[in-house]
Amino acid sequence: MSAPTMIALPKNALISLGIQTAKNINYQLPPDALVKDCLKRNEGVLNDTGALVIKTGKFTGRSPKDKFTVKDKITENTVNWNDFNQAFDPKYFDLLLKKMITHLEEKELWIRDSYVCADPAYRLNVRVINEDPSSNLFAFNMFLRPEKEELDAFAPDWYIIHAPNFKSDPTTDGTRQQNFTAVNFTKKMILIGGSAYTGEIKKGIFSILNFVLPIDRNVLSMHCSANMGKDGDTAIFFGLSGTGKTTLSADPSRKLIGDDEHGWTDNSVFNFEGGCYAKTIDLSAEKEPEIFNAIRPGALVENVTFIEGTDKIDFASKKITENTRVSYPLSFISNALHPSIGNIPKNIFLLTADAYGILPPVSKLTPGQAMYQFISGYTAKVAGTEEGVDEPKPVFSACFGAPFLPLHPTKYAAMFGKKMKEHKVKVWMINTGWSGGKYGVGKRMKLSYTRAMITAALEGKLDDVDYEAHPVFGFMMPKSCPGVPSDILNPRHTWDDKHAYDESAMDLARQFIKNFEKFKDAADEEILAAAPTIKK
Repeated sequence: MSAPTMIALPKNALISLGIQTAKNINYQLPPDALVKDCLKRNEGVLNDTGALVIKTGKFTGRSPKDKFTVKDKITENTVNWNDFNQAFDPKYFDLLLKKMITHLEEKELWIRDSYVCADPAYRLNVRVINEDPSSNLFAFNMFLRPEKEELDAFAPDWYIIHAPNFKSDPTTDGTRQQNFTAVNFTKKMILIGGSAYTGEIKKGIFSILNFVLPIDRNVLSMHCSANMGKDGDTAIFFGLSGTGKTTLSADPSRKLIGDDEHGWTDNSVFNFEGGCYAKTIDLSAEKEPEIFNAIRPGALVENVTFIEGTDKIDFASKKITENTRVSYPLSFISNALHPSIGNIPKNIFLLTADAYGILPPVSKLTPGQAMYQFISGYTAKVAGTEEGVDEPKPVFSACFGAPFLPLHPTKYAAMFGKKMKEHKVKVWMINTGWSGGKYGVGKRMKLSYTRAMITAALEGKLDDVDYEAHPVFGFMMPKSCPGVPSDILNPRHTWDDKHAYDESAMDLARQFIKNFEKFKDAADEEILAAAPTIKK
């Protein structure tokens, strides 16, 4: 049993949920106490730097097919019902809630009061109820932390109930299989069962903010990282998983606002979270020193393996999963901005990892092109990342976050376009993927080159250089960039077989056009004109 804490859980805090006889309630435990609990329960081990290392079992990533949203008066005509936003009958939610409460009765619980949205004007209080201490440590790391004197009057706006050991019965509970995430905007609850993957906790909250902020507060919610320069110039980085949001925003010369989820108001950009959830595959002190050095006491590392005979993490290993992760508070980053609120962005970077080797490593976009690419949300999976994927595979995720968008993508796109034009923000496309050929033939763009391109854009060193237009996508490609060999700036020049490049560019262009068909009716002429050009 855990050592007692000096902070007491507010009276009646759980009775309203029906939890009255929990075996032991651990409220607001600090990280060191949570780590001790986890070690006592044999749920994790320490690595050589003192970080807690755990395995999340069967699920090492999110399960989007098992995420449900209750369909009721609030959501029926507002949510964009699709494969990501699956309707759930309120009766099944109530049944799952009752079963989960019964499951949690007589168990030891870890409770955390926290909040999201660094800007106080948009703060949402969240009470997290966990049946294991490692998940509660994740909540400590990832959400914002109230001061001790705030806790007596703390009133939760939302509840997250997370029970990895509770499994639903698909024959009676309305779920697809035994694991589930169920969101209820009327009851203001998120139920997570059957999965120990902690990312379900943070993405559950992200999804609700993507509903609440645009509708109720006229705030654009964004799946992006953000940082700020010495002069107060904010940059935001959109991108799907694996494109470099966390890595590229962790720039030692700039203040980190956040690595994943932000809101854009009329006068600021603010972080939703209080921590980072970074990929650790192939992590090294040389390439990503800030993230590497964040793996220390208090950090939670997931699904890694150790170098044989040691307690040193083998960051190159994919034995359990390629989606190895570490969570840590923002304070672990030496140059984190506090509070994590920046100014209106001056530069926006759309990140893609183009495994076809077609897109330029850096290019300047017109407002129409920026809108087209934002709505498209392109990257590419490489061979071997999924069963049956033998060639690069295009991935389009609207607004760079389709699985987390309860509203129709055009709602977010319209807000993005209005803000981008109103503030005359420069928009750049950055390809962190392949050059000189597709995956397996060409090489991945060097991180040092990508950093140099972004730095040049931020410092205005690409404002007065000569540009040329990409013949298919129309992006303006700089002919020179400080710190980058000029011969890689035009991707066609990096291919030995120029005809093969042209054919591959046409194929990729067709994929873009096909994907955009579902958005055509909502796009204006400026956006439609930004489509790639197919040569007949």
